[in-house]
Amino acid sequence: MSVIEYRPGVPEDWFVDPVKLGVPGVRTNSDDGNPLAWQTDSLCAQTDPEAFFPEKGGSTRDAKKICGSCEVRTECLEYALANDERFGIWGGLSERERRKLRKRAS
Repeated sequence: MSVIEYRPGVPEDWFVDPVKLGVPGVRTNSDDGNPLAWQTDSLCAQTDPEAFFPEKGGSTRDAKKICGSCEVRTECLEYALANDERFGIWGGLSERERRKLRKRAS
């Protein structure tokens, strides 16, 4: 890590730690034991939640597209399976797809 150099005219407190701000993608590894810490890096938290909970028969395409590039997709799916989430798109899978995955694992 490099040392921050202060120049004349720049306030000494100009730097704000992005981890303290909760900026997605800069989560620390410790996470203070919070089992949901992965959610700070989830792309769905930065988009319209309605896409992830479509009406019956509604399209899941947009939500799955977002999940496809999410760096915490695995953690999300593991959470949904462990907590028996019955609604919405979690980890890129619909309710029906998660149910099939559980049956195959049994």
